[in-house]
Amino acid sequence: MNTIKAWQMVAKSQPFELGTIPAQKLEKDEVLVEVAGCGVCHTDLSFWHYGVPTRHEIPLVLGHEISGTVVAGVSDLIGKPVIIPAVMPCGGCDLCETGRSNICQKQQMPGNDFHGGFASHTVVPAQYLAEVPVSVLSKHSLPELAVIADAISTPYQVMLKSGIQEGDFAIIIGVGGVGIYGAQLASVFGGKVLALDISQEKLDQLGQIGIGQTLNISDMGIREIKKAVKEKCQEMGAPPNRWKIYEMSGTRAGQELAFALMGIASTLSIVGFTMDKLEVRLSNLMAFDATLIGTWGCKPELYNNVLGLVDEGKIEIKPFTETFPMSQINEIFKKTLEHQLSRRSVMIPDF
Repeated sequence: MNTIKAWQMVAKSQPFELGTIPAQKLEKDEVLVEVAGCGVCHTDLSFWHYGVPTRHEIPLVLGHEISGTVVAGVSDLIGKPVIIPAVMPCGGCDLCETGRSNICQKQQMPGNDFHGGFASHTVVPAQYLAEVPVSVLSKHSLPELAVIADAISTPYQVMLKSGIQEGDFAIIIGVGGVGIYGAQLASVFGGKVLALDISQEKLDQLGQIGIGQTLNISDMGIREIKKAVKEKCQEMGAPPNRWKIYEMSGTRAGQELAFALMGIASTLSIVGFTMDKLEVRLSNLMAFDATLIGTWGCKPELYNNVLGLVDEGKIEIKPFTETFPMSQINEIFKKTLEHQLSRRSVMIPDF
């Protein structure tokens, strides 16, 4: 193969262009993956529309939420269905050796450091690929499993970091493409889940699989929300303190609300990303003996745990994903930007 067909970002907020990129010669530790599906993530929107710079120069093939099949490279992997981790660390730096590999400063991220998944194929390091068990493929298509690469693995890691335990009151702010899985995972970890969103449609989707309780906050001020959340906490028999709060909307309003909900011994985890700034009183962290956590991606070694939960049926994927031909990429990005889609979009190559 001399060239790879791909949809490339050529400029901020401009339509993706169909073209070809050179198929680079594989190094001994690399593989060529035929893309089965590539999810559309808020991070892609940040690069494409909001002006967050990519580390690779433009034109660039975006897409870091990738599933596919190895077709060349390391012989033991050829023919294997895989999930490509969204963050692939170097494995040898101080951060990697002290358990913080997800934020390795030499990390490689598809669609940021090199050409990503909105293409027919992609070349990636072989070391961290997560093989998809046959038992998982008996329940799910390989394209829809692309969401494991970020939308499911990222909230999985933050559940571990936050130390959520059986019976904890878990507040999920924003149940979009990541939050819908965050709510499920908080429940898997034993939390008493309350999901907050401004979209009744998204809250209803969560309710259909019986996860926790929901609260539509679209017409409520922060004081009113705090009062309603406290009432829900009491109704659910959850502890009045030690709340686990997960901001997954990636909005200024969501982050302001998350900080306002923080109380005695709370743990606030920031999962969603926004370029917006906000003003908060950091002394609340001291006064409440609270904890504020940031999180980035997911360590590659945790992907098999996530696949195990999917295999056991503890995480629902099908109701919250929708596949589209990759030729519709410009339409889907526009609709995602305008919040017209209620499910995670996965693009399937149709070159």
